[in-house]
Amino acid sequence: MTKKFIFSVLAILSFWLSLKEANAQNVTVSIPEHKLWYDTPASEWLEALPVGNGRIGAMVFGDPKNERIQLNEDSMWPGGPDWGNAKGNPEDLKYIRELIEEGQIEKADKEIVERFSYKGIVRSHQTLGDLYMDFHERGTVENYKRLLNLNTAEVVISYTSEGSAYYQKVFTSAPDDVLVIELVTNAEKGMNLTLRLDRPEDEGHPTVQINNPHSSEIAMNGVVTQYGGRVHSQPAPLDYGVQFETVLKTDHEGGKVTPKDGTLILQGVKKATIKLVANTSFYTKDFRNRNREVLDRLSGVGYEKLYERHVQDHQKYFNRVQFQLSKNKSSSLPTDRRLQNLAKGEEDLDLVSDLFQFGRYLLISSSRPGTNPANLQGLWNDHLAAPWNADYHLNVNLQMNYWPAEVTNLSEFHQPLFDFTDRLIERGRITAREQYGIERGAVAHQATDLWASAYMRAEQPYWGSWIHGGGWLAQHYWEHYNFTRDREFLEERAYPAIKSFAEFYLDWLVWDKKSKKWVSFPETSPENSYINEEGKRAAVSFGSAMGHQIIGEVFDNVLAAAEILNIEDDFIVEVREKNKSLFPGIVVGPDNRLLEWNEAYEETEKGHRHLSHLYALHPGDDITQATPHAFAAARNSIDFRLKHGGAGTGWSRAWMINFDARLLDGESAKSNVDKFMQISPAKNLFDLHPPFQIDGNFGFTAGIAEMLLQSHEGFLRILPALPEAWKEGSISGLKARGNIEVDIIWENGKLKELILKANKNRLQKIVYAEREVEVDLPAGKKVRLNAKLQIKNSILQKKRRL
Repeated sequence: MTKKFIFSVLAILSFWLSLKEANAQNVTVSIPEHKLWYDTPASEWLEALPVGNGRIGAMVFGDPKNERIQLNEDSMWPGGPDWGNAKGNPEDLKYIRELIEEGQIEKADKEIVERFSYKGIVRSHQTLGDLYMDFHERGTVENYKRLLNLNTAEVVISYTSEGSAYYQKVFTSAPDDVLVIELVTNAEKGMNLTLRLDRPEDEGHPTVQINNPHSSEIAMNGVVTQYGGRVHSQPAPLDYGVQFETVLKTDHEGGKVTPKDGTLILQGVKKATIKLVANTSFYTKDFRNRNREVLDRLSGVGYEKLYERHVQDHQKYFNRVQFQLSKNKSSSLPTDRRLQNLAKGEEDLDLVSDLFQFGRYLLISSSRPGTNPANLQGLWNDHLAAPWNADYHLNVNLQMNYWPAEVTNLSEFHQPLFDFTDRLIERGRITAREQYGIERGAVAHQATDLWASAYMRAEQPYWGSWIHGGGWLAQHYWEHYNFTRDREFLEERAYPAIKSFAEFYLDWLVWDKKSKKWVSFPETSPENSYINEEGKRAAVSFGSAMGHQIIGEVFDNVLAAAEILNIEDDFIVEVREKNKSLFPGIVVGPDNRLLEWNEAYEETEKGHRHLSHLYALHPGDDITQATPHAFAAARNSIDFRLKHGGAGTGWSRAWMINFDARLLDGESAKSNVDKFMQISPAKNLFDLHPPFQIDGNFGFTAGIAEMLLQSHEGFLRILPALPEAWKEGSISGLKARGNIEVDIIWENGKLKELILKANKNRLQKIVYAEREVEVDLPAGKKVRLNAKLQIKNSILQKKRRL
């Protein structure tokens, strides 16, 4: 064993021991920023720590005696794209519209499901399996520490046993497409352990075959099945799906490695480097050859080189944004203890920045260019039949996953959403034509999965009979252009996608003689219902706020894109004309709240978790301070929901943070930040809806960014919703629309310095508090402004008071 290695192990142990001693003496010790750490192993999945490279993920438990590393791959889905594209036909649509016009809403609710819906579906994203490391003859464990380092994207476990040091590090490399585990000890006799791979049975059916292809390898081959599958709310066993292979290879120093019955037995090993690769038939027919190619390429590549490439790649993205709320660190306490203190009402500003960066870490880890988009659980799922199939819900959840992508400077990680939506559009065109008789354009309903089916799936109309999944996704194409100003992307990707949904809406809308407006129906407001004229619960309606807000946004964006691209044709003329006469999505009711449906109906759940009719406030941009009547009505709508128990945990609470930020209400935003942190995170900081849904993590990160910087109004708002308690802080590397990087420093609750860098020359309007300026930003150069928004050492400024 080298002196360098002995020193590194002793240094780590010295750090942890000093930390333990300092805690005992009640002394504050600083831990480098953005590390979650614990002094016990994970006892359950929601305590394990996540790593991922976009496609391959793992949950590390850190058990020093019987370690479990639960594995994931993002294309592990049963079945295939073979359940058709539509149910029902244009005559069914005509019939349901007649029922609604006649006021037979109860019947319309029933018929829309019976005629159009695939009803209940069980076809789930699934676990890849588990890697177990069973350590032999392990004595009493002391000085145990387990951490997730967000800055280096690795899990580190260290402890001592019988006077010897043990050290485990786990990361998933994107540049090398491999999960890497290093095990090290300074024990004179080395380590004795058994490595094995396994995967749960599917309702009694084995799901994998395991063998030793070489003396230092384990291979696990299988097909993703779902014997408990369902469609149309009826059993539909799936004995076919994505094929996969996982291969583990180990290199070692000291001792020996012996293959036995699909396991590897390590004896007397001082150091072991485990490389695990996995590929599936979804990505390539030659997935087994792909595994072999990766392992062959990495043959002889040591742990240090793999680690160096991994960290360099991760930090290229992660380090773009730095965020600090307080100079006083509280991370000398284990993360689970800090969460306990939060639940008691204690403040932990440092954990706010950790949770913000955790969201960015999760996006980098679960959504890389070339992979599938992050699903309801991102990438990490230990089930064969996950809650809600761990699929793609399109009525807020998938979109919320990508809210932080642009503003927190991770535009590249938005790409999987566009690749997936392009596939969804292809099938959505067939659904629109076959189901609704609409020959042009595409539709996507409330949920979909790996196979990008666009059909309706719902046993109840109030949560599934919704046609705007695609329309909402269209916003992401436009926002990506807005933030990056990538004209090629606008022309080749964004405009065609937005146009496809605009075409559908053009032919979907119906002229209402009474209002003399184009109306969308049948409509629903996800996942809410109302009391109709007969005093009964109803879901479908003659128009809804969210539906018209999304349609109007799609029309606005396709017109704006066409203007940039110099497109003027019959399609654009038609969009412009129908947009002028579209039923308004923003209507203030008699109680000064925004209407959720075209009529002032009473909600069946006054505190409902969805606030769909506030789409135009966020993530849309039609409700701003410049529309004071609607702005106030949005505030009233939120207050009403909260008064009746709204928001709750998870994504709904995270959305509330974003709403409050857009309402320029820092104190309400902070109240929801605090509430989220008190009730939503699991011990590993995964968001609990419950159960685990990753959207809340992403929504939280986006909400914090929205509190500090906004650019949706056509100018930059600096610190628009800064709470009084956040006295001092700094954030660097945020992105504003127009491709502008923004750094903000504040002290005593006031702006101290603002630093801007644009990629092209531009004159930029900036608003802070009661001050408004226009500043010339030269391409590629940082411009520094002081608290009065004056350019430092420059008179190139145009300033006026609001």
